[in-house]
Amino acid sequence: MLLLGIDVGTSSIKVSVVEAATRICIAAAQYPEIESEIVARQAGWAEQSPEMWWQHVQMAIKKLIATGLFNSKDIAAIGIAYQMHGLVCIDKNKQVLRDSIIWCDSRAVQIGEQAFKAIGEEKSLAHLLNSPGNFTASKLAWVKENEPETYAKIDKILLPGDFISLKLTGEINTTIPSLSEGVFWDFKANQLSDDVFTYFGFDKALIPDILPVFSSYGLLMPAIADELLLTAGIPVTYKAGDQPNNALSLNVMEPGEVAATAGTSGVIYGVSNQLAYDQQSRINSFAHVNYMPPSLVDSSVEKVSIGVLLCINGTGILNRWLKNLAGNLSYQQMNEFAAHVPAGSEGVKIIPFGNGAERMLNNKVLNAHILHLDFNKHGNAHLFRAAQEGIAFAFRYGLDIMRENKLQPKVIRAGKANLFLSDLFLDAFVNATNTPVELYNCDGSVGAAIGAGIGIGYYTSAKDAFEGNKSIKTVEPGNAKLFDELYEEWKESLTNLVK
Repeated sequence: MLLLGIDVGTSSIKVSVVEAATRICIAAAQYPEIESEIVARQAGWAEQSPEMWWQHVQMAIKKLIATGLFNSKDIAAIGIAYQMHGLVCIDKNKQVLRDSIIWCDSRAVQIGEQAFKAIGEEKSLAHLLNSPGNFTASKLAWVKENEPETYAKIDKILLPGDFISLKLTGEINTTIPSLSEGVFWDFKANQLSDDVFTYFGFDKALIPDILPVFSSYGLLMPAIADELLLTAGIPVTYKAGDQPNNALSLNVMEPGEVAATAGTSGVIYGVSNQLAYDQQSRINSFAHVNYMPPSLVDSSVEKVSIGVLLCINGTGILNRWLKNLAGNLSYQQMNEFAAHVPAGSEGVKIIPFGNGAERMLNNKVLNAHILHLDFNKHGNAHLFRAAQEGIAFAFRYGLDIMRENKLQPKVIRAGKANLFLSDLFLDAFVNATNTPVELYNCDGSVGAAIGAGIGIGYYTSAKDAFEGNKSIKTVEPGNAKLFDELYEEWKESLTNLVK
């Protein structure tokens, strides 16, 4: 039996086929080769076309099948991971009404702050585990306020993964974790939030049917199956946001376990068995993939599993920006140049927050800053190193907030991908955070495929699915004292900018 995983990322679509019995990825593909555009019509805005995602999903699957490494008719289930918080609006004919307002869009920050105060800060945190911030509910409120004609045509709102599932199956549905990441879910009442829907004036009919994370969301339509050379009627059996899915792929499922990613954005994601939240909503709490409210299972069964998420918008996007400026250099070449510069980048400091409002900075749009640049002393290599160190220091800053909230990781698990491919970044990360990192050969699309295997019932649990999954490398801190000193200097620079 084969399992197909689809990862709907901001920069590209990644797909993988996993052999269920061995849990081995036998083929993978990505589309497009260059990174997808983020449309910013105004400062702080960020949009992408859902139809572009769908076209790229199809191209990625065709590219995957063209490898000839497997029989596509042996694929028995499909899982989907997706960029979180994006708003997709569809009409009664299941047609997209506008481009998706995606995760790093900042236009709804003020709307969310007003809702936070109106609902009551303590009540919002206790029931929603977050401020409405610039999450999906606030983005929908922006559409309601600024595009009333579009809002009037909305039949259902979807998260990006819900939309791809719709295109595959024709069915419209969602999950509690998806709704919680949009800040639509009341954890105390175990239902859609009356406070959010009443304050914003939303009709609850905008929300699709709610299904468990591991369940059938619909069957692959014959026309789509023919187009993609798949078998009609195979089910989509798993949907999750990219960060909960990354945690699943790293078998981060139990309280105290922690995962990290460093792609376009950077995330540390820990699991708690409490309805945990930060008083300032600088880190955010959502239902994890194994969250089980009584309403969706036997009423006697409940599993409180909350993903506590630190998100830094400006991480890998900074590295990509520098790569674009550098011209023909590869990331590997950038790393090699940077390795010749000593730790601390000979005084150059980079504050990486140039990709919208940063939640851990109380939703400030700080932008990125290059500090202490000496034209006679510093060159590209200093910038390459200072960028990776600045990103590592941003992780340390956020992790300290998580530690304030009683999350104390003894080890952090990460896939060997994106910035974690860089030995320089790894060294800066483990020493700045003073926490070991276990690296695994996995990515989001493989995790989505495994999730599909759980959803179809081939695996009895996540523990069963990841049995025998071993780390390929563990990196221990070896220079934490120096990096702590460098971090304090970086933090002082950040503090001066935030004032």
